[in-house]
Amino acid sequence: TKGSSPATLKLLWAGVALLPAPSSCPSNCCALSLPDSLYVSEYFSQSAQKLSFYSWYGNAKLFHFRVPEDTVLLRWLLQASRGKGPECTNMEITVHFRYGAPPVINPLGTRFPANATVRPSYNISITLSSAVQNTTFVNITTPAAGDWFIAAHLPEAAGRIEVKGFSTPCPYMFQADMFVLRLTDMPVLEPGVAMPQTIVSPAKPLHVKVFVPKHAAGMRFELRSCVTSKQKACTVRVVLGSITLPQSFQRIVTCTGNENCSLALDSPPWEKWLQITVESLGAANASVPVEMVASFTACRPGSTSSFLNFSSLNQSQTGPRPGSTGAAGSSALSTGEVSRNASDQRSFCLQNQPVVREDLDVVSVRYRLLNSPSVPVNSFSPTLLLLNLNTGMDSGGSLVVSLLLNKTSVSLANATVVACVSAASPVLSLNATENCSTAFFQGYPLSLSTSSAEAMLIVLYPQTDDWFLSLQLICPKGQGECKAAEAKVTVFAYLTPCFNDCGPYGQCSLLRRHGYLYAGCSCKAGWGGWSCTDDTKAQSISAQNLATLLLTLSNLMFLPAIAVAVYRYYLVEASVYTYTMFFSTFYHACDQPGIAVMCIMDYDTLQYCDFLGSVVSIWVTILCMSRVKKILKYVLFVLGTLLIAMSLQLDRRGVWNMMGPCLFALIIMIAAWVYHGVKRRHCYPSSWKRWVFYLLPGITLAFIAISVYAFMETNENYYYTHSIWHILVACSVAFLLPPRDKHKKPWAWPQKLTCRYQICQNDREELYAVT
Repeated sequence: TKGSSPATLKLLWAGVALLPAPSSCPSNCCALSLPDSLYVSEYFSQSAQKLSFYSWYGNAKLFHFRVPEDTVLLRWLLQASRGKGPECTNMEITVHFRYGAPPVINPLGTRFPANATVRPSYNISITLSSAVQNTTFVNITTPAAGDWFIAAHLPEAAGRIEVKGFSTPCPYMFQADMFVLRLTDMPVLEPGVAMPQTIVSPAKPLHVKVFVPKHAAGMRFELRSCVTSKQKACTVRVVLGSITLPQSFQRIVTCTGNENCSLALDSPPWEKWLQITVESLGAANASVPVEMVASFTACRPGSTSSFLNFSSLNQSQTGPRPGSTGAAGSSALSTGEVSRNASDQRSFCLQNQPVVREDLDVVSVRYRLLNSPSVPVNSFSPTLLLLNLNTGMDSGGSLVVSLLLNKTSVSLANATVVACVSAASPVLSLNATENCSTAFFQGYPLSLSTSSAEAMLIVLYPQTDDWFLSLQLICPKGQGECKAAEAKVTVFAYLTPCFNDCGPYGQCSLLRRHGYLYAGCSCKAGWGGWSCTDDTKAQSISAQNLATLLLTLSNLMFLPAIAVAVYRYYLVEASVYTYTMFFSTFYHACDQPGIAVMCIMDYDTLQYCDFLGSVVSIWVTILCMSRVKKILKYVLFVLGTLLIAMSLQLDRRGVWNMMGPCLFALIIMIAAWVYHGVKRRHCYPSSWKRWVFYLLPGITLAFIAISVYAFMETNENYYYTHSIWHILVACSVAFLLPPRDKHKKPWAWPQKLTCRYQICQNDREELYAVT
C-alpha cells in the first residue's frame, strides 16, 4: 500500500498505544504493545542516504535490517525526498528487496557471467514529481526471520563528467524504516503431539510454530476436528512457511468439511522454526476449534559416528549452540568407517562428507574436504557436503562450486552424476526428472557425464544459511543398473568477493554499510555486467591504444610553450611547463581503463602531481603576464605553489582549487596593468599587435579549453575531449607569455657567465628596469 503523507503512520497498528521505550531498549527500538501483551511492535530505523544515478552496484544505497523471530507482520516505511532548487526535476527511484542477502539487480540490462544463477529481484518504483517528498508503505505478512536488505538507486547515469563546483546536483534522499509486529508467546507444536487450538475469528488468524530437527527428510502437517462454534463444517486456510523475497515458497492448503486435512513437505529447512498460520474463511462471528499434529520422517545419515564426531568438534570450536555444525573443524574418517557394503548403503538416506571451512579474508572462504578432493558418488543415496555460509558476513560475495568428474572412475558410459546446490536443507531424492527443489527453496541443478565432465555454478550474493551440495549417480535404465557403479567427483567450492576478480577490465571494490561488507565490480573500457564480462559496448584494442596515444601525446603540445618560455628567458615558467607535461603524460598513461596501461609510479602520486602541475602552470603564466618586479613575482610563485599544494591535498577535484588561483592571479595582473597604464598614461599593453595576434587568440583558446573541460566531457568522449583540453591550454600558454625584456638579447645569457661583474650589473639593471 502506498501513501503520500507521514500522517498515515497513525494507522500503522489499529488499537495499539505508543509507550515510552524502556531504558534497556536500544535507541533504534520503540516498544509498542497490545493491551493483552500478546503482541509487541518494534521500530528500527537507519539514517537517510543520498541517492546516486546508477552505473555500477556501488551506486545503489544499501539498507540492512534484521527481522526478529515470531514476526507476523512487517511494514516498511520508505521515505524519498528531493531538493527544492531549479535543478531538481521529476525522478523515479527504484527500490529492491531481498531476504538473506543484498539484491542482485541489473538496471542496465547487461549480461551476467556464464554459469551464474540470476533470479530477478522484487522491486517497486517511487516517483518524485510535483511533491518534494513521497512516503510509501510495503507490508509483508509472516516474513522470514533473519537478514533483510533494501537497495535503492536513481535511473542510469548520463555518463557526463561534471567538475565539482561548476554545477550543483539535486540531492535525492532515501530512508527506510522497519516496523515489525511479533507474537510474544507463539504456541509451540510438539512433533507427534496433537495440540487443540481455537480460531477466535477470521480477523485473528492462529499462529503456531514447530521446530524442524536436523536430518528431517519430510514433514507432515495434519488438521483434525475442524468444526465451527455453530456445529457447521469449517473452511480454513493453512499456510506453512514464511515469506521470502524475491521468491516465496509458502505452502497453502484450504480445508473444507469435517474430514482431516493434511499437507506433506519434502526436505523442510533443518534446525529452523517453521511458522504455521491457520485462518478461518467462514462467518465473521464464528469461532473454529481445530486440532493440529506435525510429524517428521527422519533421515539416517551414513557413517553416523563419524558425523557426530565431526559435529561435536565443530561445536567445541565455535561455542555451544544446539544442533549447529559450526564453521570449522572436523574429524577424519577411518578406513573402516568409509568402507561399507551395498546393503549398508541402502539403509542410509545420505552419505555425509566432512568439510572444513577456511576463512581467508573478508568475504573470502575456501572449503576443503578432509579425506581427499574427490568424493565417491553412488546410486543408493546422495553424497552430501555442507557449505557453511551462516556467519552473517558471507552474503556479500559470490559462491563458486566447480565439479570435475573422473571419467575413469565411472564404469557405465551412459551414467550421469546429478548434483544440486540448495540452502537450508539438502535435496535427498535426486533423479533426472526432479527439479532440484526442497520444501521452501528452489535449488540449482548441475549434471556430469563422460561427455561433459565439468560443471560450474556461481551463486551471486548467496543468502545467509547453511548450503548443501548433493550428488548422486543416475542410470537411464534404473538404479538396478548402477548397483556396483561408483563415480569420483572432484569438488572445488569457495566464496570470493568478486568472481574472477572482475576480469582484466574491472576492479573489485569492497563496499560497506555500517558493519556489513559486500563487494561489487566497477568496469572500464566500455565493458559491463556483474563481473565485467559483457563486451557489448567494449572498446577494441585499437580504440584503447588510440585513447592512450591521444591523452599522452597531446601533452607534447607543451613543447612550443616551453620553447617560447626558454627563448624569452622565462626559465622558471619553462620548468613548470616541463613538470606539467611529464606528469600529465604518465598520469594518463597509468589512468587508462584497458590494457594499454603504463605506470611509472603509484597512481595516486601521478594524479596529484598532474593536478598540481596543471594549476601551478596557470598560476605562473598569469603572474608572468602581470610584469611585476622579479623578486615579488618569485615570492608569489613559491607562496602560491605551497597554497595550491595544500588545497589539492584537502580536495583534489574541487573547482576552487583551479578557479581560486586563477582569479587571484587575474586580480594581480589587472592591478599591475592598471598601474602601468596610469603611469604611462596610455593603455597597457600598448601595442595593438600584441592584443590582436597574441592576447586575444590566447584568451579565446583558454575560454574554449575551459568550456570543453567543464561542460563537454563524458565517459564516452573523454579521450578526445580531454586531449583537446591539453592542446588548447598548451597553445594558449604559448600565446599569452609576454615578450622578453627589451634589454635582454636572445640566448645571450651563456656568454655573460664569463664576466662575473657583468652578471651583477645586469641583475642591477633588471631590478630597476621599468617596462
